[in-house]
Amino acid sequence: MIIPLSLVSLAGLLCLVLLASPYPYLAPGAVLALAGALVLYRRPAWGLLAIATLVPLEGLLKDGLLSGAKLVGVGLALILALQLAVRQLPGERLRSSHWRLLLPFLVLYLLSLWTSDNLALSLGHLRELIVGLVVFVIALLVGRDLNLAMLARLVSLSVCVMCLFAILSTKYQEQGRATAMLDPNLFAMLITVAMPMSLWLAIKGRQVPVKLFWAACCLLLLAGMAKTESRSGLVVLMISLVIVLYNYREQLRRIRPRHLGFAMLGLAIVLPLGAALMPAGYVERIQSLVLLKSGVNAHKDESLGRRASYLVVGREMISDSPVLGTGPGTFPLHYASTGFSKAFAPVNSKVTDLYRRAHNTYLEIVSETGLPAGLLFVGMIALALRNFWRARAAWQAAGDQDQADMMTHLTMSMLALALFLMFLSAPSHKYLWLMLALSSVAWRKAAETRAVGDVA
Repeated sequence: MIIPLSLVSLAGLLCLVLLASPYPYLAPGAVLALAGALVLYRRPAWGLLAIATLVPLEGLLKDGLLSGAKLVGVGLALILALQLAVRQLPGERLRSSHWRLLLPFLVLYLLSLWTSDNLALSLGHLRELIVGLVVFVIALLVGRDLNLAMLARLVSLSVCVMCLFAILSTKYQEQGRATAMLDPNLFAMLITVAMPMSLWLAIKGRQVPVKLFWAACCLLLLAGMAKTESRSGLVVLMISLVIVLYNYREQLRRIRPRHLGFAMLGLAIVLPLGAALMPAGYVERIQSLVLLKSGVNAHKDESLGRRASYLVVGREMISDSPVLGTGPGTFPLHYASTGFSKAFAPVNSKVTDLYRRAHNTYLEIVSETGLPAGLLFVGMIALALRNFWRARAAWQAAGDQDQADMMTHLTMSMLALALFLMFLSAPSHKYLWLMLALSSVAWRKAAETRAVGDVA
């Protein structure tokens, strides 16, 4: 109890200093900070749950100096560093198969930063990446104590809350598209990550009211996706649905003809209702995908034309600097120097509108940090998918089908992230680095459980 007592003494001293300062109203904050620190010290996994819960809500606090997730993250990182120093946490928890790819990636990243075309932009990109790396290390340290079912509940509820705000209030919309104070495609990505978790909760619920509640959450997520008008989100959701049907194919065989009537009734209600409530703009955006059969025509779909221009600029950057790229975060700088930036700039645009990111994480990483670093980044994502799938097989071999199904749904969430990175620039997103770490933790736990079962 030496460390908690020292924290109490420090908080008491801080309160006295604040009471004697011109800002005495800040003194209660020290008590709250102490309470939060003690909770994180005793239950660090709760801090990781808080970070995952606050990520969808970050748009509400994006104008602040420090968001809720970052505040919890900083406090948790300091506490875990202290616990590692006094050996209350075993250092072996940091073991992960991702390090063999991550360390070379970071070396190449720093070399690219050293030779960057614009050091200021690259340092800003590095600062964002460090946030993701901190989440990765935190998840490795406390992932074994994490309640995955609770993680699924909190993430699903958090994203559902933002869906409600985005649907009911125009404040959380931009030109009719739901944003939740974020980019519409980023919000769509959060929905695709939460959907597999909500499906797992709906399928595994043991009571009918619980099943209905999570089924309603799934419908709310679908409504939120429609409101984002994200075409890529729709594609990813369809892929997730196919995986769900494949995973539960044995249970589907138990369906009897008498059950089909209820299924047809549900479809007869949901499909017309969904078609009626779906925004007209979303229908037009989906229909525009047919244009891809005859190639991209920027006059018919400006969004597709803009994305095609990103590919052209990225290819030129890669051909000019294939090994180390042009420097992290420099894609907007190169794009702004081309004619594409002016051609696709909105009417009455500002100078800053010319500087656009690649809207493709893989293209951005390869063009900015080089082909070797890009391949390592892709390898980390592929390894995470492999770890979740191997954990699924291990839990099945151990006879725990519920855990195996959870691994299936986490694989779907990871796959949704991997696919969405083709349409979104988010190399430092917290969910990405959280899932990378959890894949290693899940595989190790499943392998240990299977080994114990084999010995028994």
